[in-house]
Formats: sequence, structure tokens, C-alpha cells
Amino acid sequence: MRWVVGGQSFINAYHAVKRNQGAAGVDGEQTQNLPRYLMRHWEKIKSELLGGTYRPLPVRGIKIPKPSGGHRQLGIPTVMDRVIQQAMHQVLSPIWEPDFSDFSYGFRPKRSAHHALHQATEYINQGRHWIIDLDLKSFFDRVHHDKLMGLISQRISDKTLLRLIRRYLQSGIMEGNVVRARAAGTPQGGPLSPLLSNILLHELDQELEKRGHKFVRYADDCSIFLTSQRAAQRVLHSITRFLETKLHLEVNTQKTRICRPLQFTLLGHSFVSSYKKGARGQYRLCISKSSWKRLKEKIKVITRKTSPIPFQERVQKLNRLMVGWVNYFQYATGYQKLKDLDAWIRCRLRYCIWKQWKRPKRRLRAFRQLGVEESWAIRFAYSRKGGWAIACSPIMGTTVTEDRLRKRGYIPFLEYYLKVKFGKSLEEKANKKR
Repeated sequence: MRWVVGGQSFINAYHAVKRNQGAAGVDGEQTQNLPRYLMRHWEKIKSELLGGTYRPLPVRGIKIPKPSGGHRQLGIPTVMDRVIQQAMHQVLSPIWEPDFSDFSYGFRPKRSAHHALHQATEYINQGRHWIIDLDLKSFFDRVHHDKLMGLISQRISDKTLLRLIRRYLQSGIMEGNVVRARAAGTPQGGPLSPLLSNILLHELDQELEKRGHKFVRYADDCSIFLTSQRAAQRVLHSITRFLETKLHLEVNTQKTRICRPLQFTLLGHSFVSSYKKGARGQYRLCISKSSWKRLKEKIKVITRKTSPIPFQERVQKLNRLMVGWVNYFQYATGYQKLKDLDAWIRCRLRYCIWKQWKRPKRRLRAFRQLGVEESWAIRFAYSRKGGWAIACSPIMGTTVTEDRLRKRGYIPFLEYYLKVKFGKSLEEKANKKR
């Protein structure tokens, strides 16, 4: 336990929590108040941790909607508990990390979703076209505490540390003003939960490797790649039995399925047949329909004409969304769709500008300033067409041009995508084609 509360481990944990910031827990303490809080309470907390009497506060329950429907339960620990959990993670992770599977990619150092996607693509292109898309039902809410603690105690002999881990597992969750006790599960939101989930699911990885199966696991998303439908059915039946009897986890039979590459979705990506000559039976990554849908919903919120925010702030939010989204989907194909998306975004931005002009007289003055002929300016300023029809019309496209939008900070998705993927801008690629 002294390794957790003393030395460089705790200092690193403190800086990690400060850097990540995050919401307050049930005590309302914010991350920026952490130094002052530690000055007042650290000696008492340290004494309780070393003596084995420290009791974590309940986590603050938050429900966020899932893309597939329903809600995911998050638990936000207090700032102090986040520091302690982070220090525990830094001590425990090196113990298990060397033994974790090479095909487990979630919440691990120097591994990412991109590595999982590349490995899945490699398996499919090796001819493993029958895929078990395994879904665990409410995994983080169903982790069996005794089973997990049994696995941890095989490598950790410090009883004080083991007792603290169990207390974190059993600490209640506060929803509204009611604290609900927990007999199972490790809610997402704390620094320790990802490691605990990997410790438990490492048993699944070992079982799959022992049987010689090819798989990719990212947190609780596991995909197994086989060469025949019969083998896939047999493996699904046996792995379901293993999960339910050995790990006390429940397989979601409604979402778990055996599928082919064209129906397979992994981490927001789908697969399409490769267009390269002589690449029959080969597949490449593309962006899934659900990912496109979620992106467009976010863009609609940012570019909603009724949102009372300055145009500059609107463009900044759009650019922040673009950077994160493109960096995640940079390995997927989507040239034409991004080109169409940019045209749609420009129409929505023009609609916002049209809405800001409000009255016909102001629209007329704006058209004049943009160099539109008097007759055309009057015609469109006093038009009875709807705002969306005007925004998509040539009059806005030739006046509120892409160059004018760029001067106000707008960056097309496609341009940034090409720059990230190939290190070139859209203009450079067009010049090369010519």
C-alpha cells in the first residue's frame, strides 16, 4: 500500500488527474481545488489508507445515451478518489500488462482503436470471412466482484490494498439524492475500472488463444474471425458457455451474431470490398452508416439556425468536431461522402447567415455589398422561398463563397481528411491530377 500513497506514483497520479480535469463527484469538489483540498486533508487520508480504514465516497451516477439505443451508466468518483485510483492503476498496471494478450487493444499503453481495426482487416483479408460479433450484456454493470477479486489476489498479497479495491467496487452510486448499493459491476468513469475490466476479460483472451482462435478485443467488444460458418456456430456456443459459467457474464443474444465482412461493424467502422485490381476477396475500412448519422446529428446541432451564437464561435465548434472525427476515421475510405458532406455544411452555414440578415431590407443591402446586380438582389431579398431553398441556391453559392467562409475560419472536412491521410491539401491533390 505504501507504493500507492508514497513517492513518485502518487505525484504522477495527482498530475494526471489535474491534466484530465473532469466533472466533480458527490462532494462537489472541482479539479482546480485539488491542491487546496490536499493541503487540508492529505495527512488524515494518508493515515487512513495505510491503516486500512479509508472508505471511498459513492460515485455520482450519470446516464448517457448509447448510439444503439438505451443508456450507459457512468460513475464519476470524487477528485480525491480519482487520484487514489490513478495511483493504484500506476502500481497495478505494470504487474498485469506484460501478460495481457497482444490482441487486446482497449485502455492499454501504446495501443488504440486503430491497431484493433488494422488487425481485424488483416484477419479478414486472410480469408477469415465468418465473424462472431460478441456482445456482453451490460458488462460494466455485471462484473462479478468475487471472481475479479480472486484473480487480483493471485498476484497481490497486500491485504490493505485488496480491501481498498473491494471497497471501490462496492462503493454505492448516487442518483439524485439516493445512494444505491452495488453488489456487482465496476461503473465506467474511474481510472481503475478499465484495468479491472481487462484483468477479468484476460481470462477470455487466454481461453481464445489456448483454442487457437484469431480475435480482436477492445474493452468488452470482442470479435472472433473464422473460416467457416459451422466453425463459427460451434465457437459461439462454447464461448458463450465459458463466459456464463467461468466468468459469470451474460452474452447479449439479441446483439451477438455471426456475420460476413460486409455486415460487420467494429468501433464505428464497416468494411467494403477493395477496388484494387487483382484484390478479389480483399476488404478495406469505411465509415459505418451509424457513424455518419451521429456526425450529421452533431453538425446539425452546431449549425442550427436558431442557435443564438456568433458565427465565429459556430465555425470554431465545427472545426473542433472535424479535427477529432477525422483523426479517428483517417484510415477509412470516404472521399465522395466527405465531399458531399462539405457541400451540405456550407449550405447550412449560408442558411445561418441568411437567418442573421433577418429582414428583406438588410438582405438587399447585404447582396449589394456582395456585388449582386440590383435586379437580382431585389428578386432574392424579397423572395417568398424558404430560407433553406435560398441557402442552397446559386445566389448564395456565388456570393457567400467558400473563400469568404474560409476567411471566417471555415475548413472543409475533406481538406483536413486529405491532409491527415496523405499529408496533402485538397488543392495539391487537384493540381497533381491536372
